[in-house]
Amino acid sequence: MSVAIPQPAPPQAPVAAEAYGSIEKQLEYAVPEIASFDYVSTGVRELDEALGGGFIRGKTYLVAGETGCGKTIFSIQYLLTGALYYDEPGIYIAIDEPTEQLLKGLKRFGWDVTELIRERRLAFLDMRTHFSKIYLREERRKIEPRYIIESILNAAKKIKAKRLVIDPIAPLIYGGTPEDVLYVREFLREMVFALESVGTLTTVMTSEIPTGSKQLSRFGVEEFLATGIIVLGLEEMGGEIVRVMYLRKARWAPAKPIKFVFDIVPATGIVIKGTYRGSR
Repeated sequence: MSVAIPQPAPPQAPVAAEAYGSIEKQLEYAVPEIASFDYVSTGVRELDEALGGGFIRGKTYLVAGETGCGKTIFSIQYLLTGALYYDEPGIYIAIDEPTEQLLKGLKRFGWDVTELIRERRLAFLDMRTHFSKIYLREERRKIEPRYIIESILNAAKKIKAKRLVIDPIAPLIYGGTPEDVLYVREFLREMVFALESVGTLTTVMTSEIPTGSKQLSRFGVEEFLATGIIVLGLEEMGGEIVRVMYLRKARWAPAKPIKFVFDIVPATGIVIKGTYRGSR
């Protein structure tokens, strides 16, 4: 992919070296080679097209929405797409729901992932036990972010995961009062940077939006660190309530904000019906 490089600005009057330190020293580095982006399919063809190819490999994306809008279905569909069609193992970090219950629900939906787990193409990490112990001890503010990050990275390394889902992200961050904003920001920053430093691990974090709220996340900082944001919701169209997928943010992608109307089909997942045209 060619890159259009802006025309250099005309030379300006010399500036004293002491104003910036040693200019020569600042320029003593090799210019890095700039490669084109490598894309990862989201599992939804129309969304891939809107993103210019899919998620950027190695980056982090936020899927937000009220309860019952399809965040978990989207996440599993993303993992299944990689495991089944691209030879990309995936790992699902279960926070709110026991893994056993989740797997039963998936089987009932028509997605029996037993064989994929056996073949180490999918893995499910249940972190509820760890969190419950911390809550019982009232050590919510003493958790070391590095421990959580290392647990996730070690699990991903075991199956050579290329795709990661954290569903949802909020319980990983203890606290939540206004004075915890700095802690939350640093926790998330450290986590996102650590995950993206792997380079090949593309992450989907989900965030539950309180009903009726215009927030995109629990703490209001998750969306600033994400490369892209997809909002799932329910809206009225033609006198009916429909499911809507809103591509709200896509950094480094030739994408305009767009809304899709979709259905959730058993054994298939999210199926796009068309673009959203508003109430009529």
